[in-house]
Amino acid sequence: MIEDGIARPIGPRVKVLPARRPARTTLQGRLVTLTPLDPVTHSDALYEATRGEPADQLWLYLFEGPFSNRADFDSHLQRAAASEDPMFFAIVDRAAARAAGYAAYMRIEPAHRVIEVGSILYTPRLQRTPLATEAMYLMARHIFEDLGYRRYEWKCNALNAPSRKAALRFGFTFEGIFRQHMIVKGRNRDTAWFSMLDSEWPARKASFERWLDASNFGPDGRQKIALSALNDLSGV
Repeated sequence: MIEDGIARPIGPRVKVLPARRPARTTLQGRLVTLTPLDPVTHSDALYEATRGEPADQLWLYLFEGPFSNRADFDSHLQRAAASEDPMFFAIVDRAAARAAGYAAYMRIEPAHRVIEVGSILYTPRLQRTPLATEAMYLMARHIFEDLGYRRYEWKCNALNAPSRKAALRFGFTFEGIFRQHMIVKGRNRDTAWFSMLDSEWPARKASFERWLDASNFGPDGRQKIALSALNDLSGV
């Protein structure tokens, strides 16, 4: 752009076409089903699955929790289920037919085609399993291929090393630290920002699908090739 006789840089033109807002839909995978969080349907399984994990570990970096009793936990699920942004989905283990965690679309901006995945609760039953990875694959595929977003974000407490490692493993790009970004549970939170773009999704999708394929796992259930290796992220 030329202004006052001076050429100034400006971003490339983008089609001004808003993305669709996510709806309470069901996303079906081979290992898991993502379905709208329902306090009646999912509360028993989620409450039971969170009881065996030390509260300071499971809830440490989440905005809510831990919950000292069932009534408080149920109230939390009711608030989450009623929310439009964030919009929560239960992660249901298909083999067990029980909810094993939840995750949400949040900070939803259809006009800019930006959306975030967050408020992720992986109970011990879900942690470090192909089910957890498939859940993230299904959510990413939905926003890029069905809803038309161009930027997918992952944010976490900068001190949350497992979440930062997971973001890189899933193919998000680290963008930096927002210092003193939030106050959570009375403590400072610096926030690590990650993103995945629509132009990057085809390669990330191929990596997810190759990793999730049953042929990538031996009889003992161990992976043959790491998802981080497929995404060319050495050392993750």
